[in-house]
Amino acid sequence: MTGAALVLRPEPSATRTARALADAGLKPLVHPLFEVRPCDWSVDDPARFDALMLTSANAVRHGGGGLSALLSLPVYAVGSATAEAAADRGFSAVFAGGNDAATLAARMLQDGQRRILHLCGADYRMVDLPALAIEQHIAYASEALEPGPNFFGDAARATVALVHSPRAAARLDAVLSAQGVDRSGLSLIAISANAAKAAGTGWREVAIAAKTRDEDMIELAAILCGCQQEGIA
Repeated sequence: MTGAALVLRPEPSATRTARALADAGLKPLVHPLFEVRPCDWSVDDPARFDALMLTSANAVRHGGGGLSALLSLPVYAVGSATAEAAADRGFSAVFAGGNDAATLAARMLQDGQRRILHLCGADYRMVDLPALAIEQHIAYASEALEPGPNFFGDAARATVALVHSPRAAARLDAVLSAQGVDRSGLSLIAISANAAKAAGTGWREVAIAAKTRDEDMIELAAILCGCQQEGIA
């Protein structure tokens, strides 16, 4: 059995996920519900900071020329994709310190970093660690897009829908609810428990990735669509 998977994350990440889904034997149906755009930002004195914190590769993709002044700072990145983007941009000391901001912050604290610059998106969530002085600068914003003309038809024939953030999950829930779409034949694959909660109810099945990684979500999609047996990579 094969299946179709709704891919809702912004480009260029949507294309990367679609390729991985196709490699796993699924048919990707790409319908980004957000577009990521750069925001103006600046840092007056990079020497004020001990380290740079990145919780999304979008901060590197859309950070612009201001990143050049920060290349001497060690980078602490959530996830391997963000770490790779930072290394490709020219940062030499890059640490992939976990799959969530709290784990990353704990690693910085362990390494003796205290004054942290966090380049983030407009919808960032605060990290509550009093021992760290974290200063946020918004480098990008994700703006909601209206569903394309084929979205609802593809949603009706999809087997699974992948949501890579609570915001994307809430947006999907709102779009489907506004049109009264029955989602009982569609399974949801969420990157986290918070994303699953934000997606509302009525799904055929809800599966949460073991880690906040695209690879884990794709593996779940392959299992739910019958492209592989559970537990087999």
